[in-house]
Amino acid sequence: MSLSQFVHLHNHTGYSLLDGSARISDLVDRAAELGMDSLAITDHGTLFGLVEFYKACRSRDIRPILGCEVYVARDSRFDRRPRVDEERHHLILLAKNETGYRNLLKLVSAGCTEGFYYKPRIDFELLTRHHEGLVATSACIAGQIPGQILKGDLEGARATATAYRDLFGGDFYLELQDHGLREEKEANQHLIRLGRELGIGLVCANDVHYVEKKDAVSHDALLCIQTGRVLSDEDRMRFPAPEFYLKSPDEMGALFSHVPEALANTVEIARKCDVNLETGKMYLPRYQVPEGHNLNSYLRHLCYEGLTRRKGTLTEEMKSRLDFELSVIEKMDYPGYFLIVWDMIRFARQEGIYVGPGRGSAAGSLVAYALSITDIDPLEYNLLFERFLNPERVTMPDIDTDFCFERRGEVIEYLTRTYGSDHVAQIVTFGTLSARSAIRDVGRVMEVPLPEVDRIAKMVPGELNITLERALSTSPELRARYEESETVRQLIDTARAIEGLPRHTSTHAAGVVIAPGSIEEYLPVMLGQDDAITTQYTMGAVEEIGLLKMDLLGLRTLTVIGKALDHIEKNTGVRVDLETVSLTDPETYGLLSRGDTAGVFQLESAGMQGILRNLRPENLEDVIALVALYRPGPLGSGMVEDFIASKHGQKKARYLHPALEPILRDTYGVILYQEQVMRISSDLAGFTLGEADLLRRAMGKKKKEIIEEQKAAFIRGATGRGVEKKTAEAIYELMAHFAGYGFNKSHSAAYGLIAFRTAWLKAHYPAEFMAAMLTSVMGFTDKVTQYIEECRKMGLKVLPPDINESLDDFTPLKGAIRFGLGAVRNVGHGAIRAIVEAREAGGRFRDLDDFCERVDLHQVNRRVVESLIYGGALDCLGHRRSQMLAVLDLAMEKGVRRQEERDTGQVSLFDVGELTVDTHTEMPDLKEFPPAEILEMEKTYLGFYVSGHPLDSYRVQLSARGLTPLAALREKPDGQVVAVGGLVSRLKKSVTRKNEMMAYLGLEDLSGEVEVLVFPRLYREVADRLEKDQVVLIRGRLNTGEEEPKIFAEKVLFDLEILNGRPGQGIPGEKPAREEKPQPAAEPEAVREGTLCIRVSPETAECLRTTRDLLAQADPGGCRLRFELEGGPVVDLEEEYGFTCPPHLERDLRELWGDQALRWEDTH
Repeated sequence: MSLSQFVHLHNHTGYSLLDGSARISDLVDRAAELGMDSLAITDHGTLFGLVEFYKACRSRDIRPILGCEVYVARDSRFDRRPRVDEERHHLILLAKNETGYRNLLKLVSAGCTEGFYYKPRIDFELLTRHHEGLVATSACIAGQIPGQILKGDLEGARATATAYRDLFGGDFYLELQDHGLREEKEANQHLIRLGRELGIGLVCANDVHYVEKKDAVSHDALLCIQTGRVLSDEDRMRFPAPEFYLKSPDEMGALFSHVPEALANTVEIARKCDVNLETGKMYLPRYQVPEGHNLNSYLRHLCYEGLTRRKGTLTEEMKSRLDFELSVIEKMDYPGYFLIVWDMIRFARQEGIYVGPGRGSAAGSLVAYALSITDIDPLEYNLLFERFLNPERVTMPDIDTDFCFERRGEVIEYLTRTYGSDHVAQIVTFGTLSARSAIRDVGRVMEVPLPEVDRIAKMVPGELNITLERALSTSPELRARYEESETVRQLIDTARAIEGLPRHTSTHAAGVVIAPGSIEEYLPVMLGQDDAITTQYTMGAVEEIGLLKMDLLGLRTLTVIGKALDHIEKNTGVRVDLETVSLTDPETYGLLSRGDTAGVFQLESAGMQGILRNLRPENLEDVIALVALYRPGPLGSGMVEDFIASKHGQKKARYLHPALEPILRDTYGVILYQEQVMRISSDLAGFTLGEADLLRRAMGKKKKEIIEEQKAAFIRGATGRGVEKKTAEAIYELMAHFAGYGFNKSHSAAYGLIAFRTAWLKAHYPAEFMAAMLTSVMGFTDKVTQYIEECRKMGLKVLPPDINESLDDFTPLKGAIRFGLGAVRNVGHGAIRAIVEAREAGGRFRDLDDFCERVDLHQVNRRVVESLIYGGALDCLGHRRSQMLAVLDLAMEKGVRRQEERDTGQVSLFDVGELTVDTHTEMPDLKEFPPAEILEMEKTYLGFYVSGHPLDSYRVQLSARGLTPLAALREKPDGQVVAVGGLVSRLKKSVTRKNEMMAYLGLEDLSGEVEVLVFPRLYREVADRLEKDQVVLIRGRLNTGEEEPKIFAEKVLFDLEILNGRPGQGIPGEKPAREEKPQPAAEPEAVREGTLCIRVSPETAECLRTTRDLLAQADPGGCRLRFELEGGPVVDLEEEYGFTCPPHLERDLRELWGDQALRWEDTH
């Protein structure tokens, strides 16, 4: 049949989350292959993919038909009756024109906000208000009319069809589908008859959910992922036939040849639908300027006023640069944008919300500096405006702003108040099926054993955004398994088919959009996290349609800085202004040069600390360079070593031309920044900085055609300025090489300044800074543990909480830091508020009676007070913890009685005149708890050891052993032999199938915690000495997997052996993963490719989990595994899940299950 006789009008993409598997690009490409000139998008209930679909269609000269398969509520969209309003009906809506598109936005937005109940729902009342410009069809058999027909309610179907016809007129159609289903054929007969009787047009569709017929297999797996079922489950949701693909016009013609008008009407509808989404046009909210100004004049006024305030007398260079930037901004019509950003940051600063000094390329703008949007003078640090806003490439400026993490919400609230709640929304983002997660999900639905799935997933390199296609080409191990195993090939092929598809929605961490009018006039919205209004279009789509998108990032470091400044002011009475701090401060650079940078922004990793000690930075330029250097590219290229050697004169900086020296002097001859590439192009070859930015962009993205094209222009320009051709060629090649590593200096400068400021605070106000840092990570046990240890290294005492000094957070004192009351278990904010209010009203608490009489005992109940005693918060009262716990009930009874007397106005005899009867609660003569018990109390009620650490007496011996800190285990490769040491914090003994004991223990050092498995053979050697709270050294093999690391122990040393360092008893150092992989044993059972049979019983779940962990570390091989259930079936793992069984693995399995439970069989 002719291609113009059919158009697909009912199509689901991957944005019908976990229901459609058609990628938009694949769907459009297939439509183009089939010669189609029009195509619709109708995802379930939302318009997530609409802009992406529109652009893809336009790029292939296909008319995009914009629509949605909406859910229509049974009655009202506001009804939420259980087991009643779960019922809803499908309806296809397609936009004919601009009006229809706007109505579609409103309908879908309303469905996703006020109508959401399990699914986004609209109702007939909404359709009545917003039907103009829309085409509607009755949808699939889940539509209301086909549903009524299949229930035998023909009169109801007639009434519903009549209502839709009366509403939409000639733009309502009855939809026919044929996937070979009996229900569809039955519904179609009545739909055709109904259409002819009522004068309603017929239309045919295929309810597309995947692109090609072969994709039905992967789509079926996707449905299982959605529903949590497995493919072998007969009683699960599935599509009844592999027919829901993008069929050719001929295929559709053959299916519906008996109703030619249904085919013709698809073309008629396509001709009706012509919506043009304008791109490149800006819709900025209106900024109200003072009377007498327009946007341009007010921006200019603020810039000159602000720059004069910051710099004093303005030089000609400053004026020239400022005028140039303003002229570009005015020409591009962006003054309103800069004023909106200025106003937002002005509000934040006025409210005491700490704002970052800049982020990204905006730090290269003098206008931004003059407006106090940034704190970096771009002239002083050679930052380029054109890197931010290129006059030769008209794009919307992008000023990203960092705010205090805790108060970012206040800024969004201000924008909402200023521009209107219906004008502002947060922005959606999508979690997708990554390469590894796709393997794991598909493995689950295929019921591939978890150890095998885990092995396959681990073979995917840990590269950012890696695809399975790339993984197969870069991982020989993965490629080998793919080629040799049919099951693995099916697993990976299915995972490839669905990887990258959207899985769920989330809220963008930073994005906020502001519209000039009601936001639903411009894009669809929904309820996001915490029911916040959120766009259905992604950040890229928001920019495409011209709305103002702002990135407001919550940066935890700014919260730390803000709290540290508050602490300093409270302790000293001085409010430090970090903008006035000397950037040449020797104490700060001394701290950096020692690598004492735990807690310092961007500079606290172990690798960075090593570079700092080698570099010994002396100025902010060095710090800025470090931020740019510490990335995978430069670290692997030798740039870091060259930079350090050149700085210290160990290597002479080499310049290919004298004109390069002023450009590269600060980086010792190394091309480190993108701005340097731009400067070289401008100064040596005469490029405008706008042209230089385009070249920089092309080099960074390795666009070979543009790079070669511009090479001739560069050489021509350079030789015209007296540079020899050979030198010009060498310089260009050098630029092209380093451009791939080059970093945005503007961003480095802004973040380098934050790094310097945090280092300055740590150097000059260590207690205040570390208190703020500890507060910022209070919910992360490992981090708090690390920073407590750092405080001790710095000579700062970390003190337990104290009812007379502590607030909610950590509090800095002279030479010490006091734990906050918020850290105490069972003590909530209400109780803390009651304690602080009583203390502020009546001064310090004198004793336990005074405390119980003054605090609100409705908030501070017995459980709270008991927890405070255990945590050491009442030690300040001068009593022992044992004593206070003994009399707690009596003291609280007195406190309740005295509070009741005060509340009722009764006067006690003890309050009258000079009567001085002593009502003090006598403390019993009890000894204090032993120090070990005190530490255990702190661990239990604070989560940390505070007054000391059980490992204190072992610090020297442990540090001398070169052990791996437990916090660093995640950085080690899977399978590596590691040596660790610490305290046994928990011990769980377990019985194997062989009726032998093994142990699971928690090991804790000064940095973190890890689980260790001790198998029976080793356990027999150490059982009589292995106890909770024992200090041990352990050597074992690391199992990282995707969850928390574990160690399979191979050797254990105990307290005295550690302290005495007995010869021959040391723990060998670390070995690379698989370095000493045991070879197959000589016994026949170990070397043959047989089947290892394990007899199991229902009580052996623990052993099964441990077996999984063991097999997850085994290499693929010829051995197979069989589980023989007692009194039940035999479960064989297929050949594809074969493993290598070296002696140590068989030994561990035998110890786990027992010799009687294991036997070998020949495979053949």
